[in-house]
Amino acid sequence: MTEILGLHPRLVVEGADAALAFYTAAFGAEVLERYTGADGRVVHSLVTAGPARFAVKDAGDGDPAPSGGGIPVIMSLDVSDADAVAERMLAAGATVIFELADHGYGDYGGRLADPFGHQWMLSQRIEQLDAGQVQSRLDAMHEA
Repeated sequence: MTEILGLHPRLVVEGADAALAFYTAAFGAEVLERYTGADGRVVHSLVTAGPARFAVKDAGDGDPAPSGGGIPVIMSLDVSDADAVAERMLAAGATVIFELADHGYGDYGGRLADPFGHQWMLSQRIEQLDAGQVQSRLDAMHEA
């Protein structure tokens, strides 16, 4: 059986840097990771507050911020074998939002929707990179 390595919510917001400042002030949170796209918007950040861990990103790329009562949260599931988990999810009725692929920044994975409308980002670490390497690779991807 594939090992589940972690699970954390990804909060989609308009103004990720303001949200990070809020979570730092309100929860005593620490921003562990923060990466930006070519436009300077946050594509991923990882935050800890006590034992809690969650990600924050700017809206975009198909991820809307909450509006009209909606509460977009993407469950980010860290696994040892993303293909095996995706196969089981599809067999159980999930649909593919983003195909599984090597993303070039150290992770292999994709996004699926469960039959109840929740989105699950599967992530399998395939390469250990430091923060500078991740940001450099994201920058190169946006230049291409």
